[in-house]
Amino acid sequence: SFSSDEVIRKRLLIDGDGAGDDRRINLLVKSFIKWCNSGSQEEGYSQYQRMLSTLSQCEFSMGKTLLVYDMNLREMENYEKIYKDIENSIAAAHEKISECKKQILQAKRIRKNRQEYDALAKVIQHHPDRHETLK
Repeated sequence: SFSSDEVIRKRLLIDGDGAGDDRRINLLVKSFIKWCNSGSQEEGYSQYQRMLSTLSQCEFSMGKTLLVYDMNLREMENYEKIYKDIENSIAAAHEKISECKKQILQAKRIRKNRQEYDALAKVIQHHPDRHETLK
């Protein structure tokens, strides 16, 4: 007692991407059996035409699937390239960050030195200069 949703789900699982290939192959086999058992030449010719039609549909579907497969491969290569570019950008950003950290440390050192120089200059200004001391 399958519900219709379960039947549809099973058919989609069997059929793959839902392109109808499974149904087409079954139709082709049935047409071939009818063609083998056909009595008149007209009936045989019409079965032959049906088989050709079904084969061309299968070939079209296969060609479409191959194109999608090739496109997916190219997309994967494209994503790999993008991934490598992003990795390179991240590495460059890390290098830039470490360089900026070095510049910050150097700027802090320079600022500390200037503050010490200013403090020394203030102390020196409180004492008389050499000329006054010699007098």
